[in-house]
Amino acid sequence: MRPFTLLVSIMLLSCNGSPGNNLPTTDSTDQAKKDTTLAQAPAPVPEKDTTKLGGVWFLQPVMASDTAVGKIPRLDLNLSTKRFTGNTGCNNMNGSFDFTDTTIQFNQRIVTTRMACVGYNEKAFLENLLRANNYKLQNGMLILMFDQTELSRWTRKVAPKPVVNKA
Repeated sequence: MRPFTLLVSIMLLSCNGSPGNNLPTTDSTDQAKKDTTLAQAPAPVPEKDTTKLGGVWFLQPVMASDTAVGKIPRLDLNLSTKRFTGNTGCNNMNGSFDFTDTTIQFNQRIVTTRMACVGYNEKAFLENLLRANNYKLQNGMLILMFDQTELSRWTRKVAPKPVVNKA
């Protein structure tokens, strides 16, 4: 072999093996030796879960009195501590509850702040909450029930105020 040909061959071989050359080190016809593990797969983007009881729920207003003081009642259910916080539509509230896959029972000792709620029947709201003995999750909605009677519907997003027809 001529010295010049030998020198060019050595240079080409050394360039191929040098770090940072961006040339593939394996043949494209080689098959992957291992499957991608779950640890290497991209993590899925978490979505707001509407199929589980836990988390924040907003009352879906039915009557104008449900939002008389300008706030939508809210429940934030913490399943691990069996405690809840929220708002009655006027006052903040918190307490404890117990649940199974289909039943829910709020403890009678609900603590609330004591602001006046003119035009809003907070007592009826709290009594309704305490009457709930089961629930169902349906189409992204939490439905609190007393036996088979629906008491209230709750959604993950704040629903608009009910439309009142003025005659």
